[in-house]
Amino acid sequence: MVKKSIEQKAAEELRYIAASGAANAVELEPFVTDPNQSIRAVAAMNPDADAEILDRFANDKFWGVRMEVVRNANVSQATLRRLLEPDTRKRGVVHHAARAKLEARGVAFGVDGMPEDAV
Repeated sequence: MVKKSIEQKAAEELRYIAASGAANAVELEPFVTDPNQSIRAVAAMNPDADAEILDRFANDKFWGVRMEVVRNANVSQATLRRLLEPDTRKRGVVHHAARAKLEARGVAFGVDGMPEDAV
């Protein structure tokens, strides 16, 4: 792996600051596709992220970013449900965290590990 230059490190640090300091979805938008996974996770942690932008972060291929979506207080119930995995063999930390948050919000789960009111 090639080492990052001083300029690349400085640019990355500025993106971290911008991601954590963004005040709305418009300011968070560029971070949905940021090449750095940890910067995307920081953006998903942002308390000013709304349900719509969090839903976009929930599409991230890395589970760490999806976990920060689940942990965010502004995540919608629809996004949490979308993060549930129907295939028991593929369930991981994101599924279990989403389930726990949904249960805390009053959603009942069946023996199959999915919401009882799922269609």
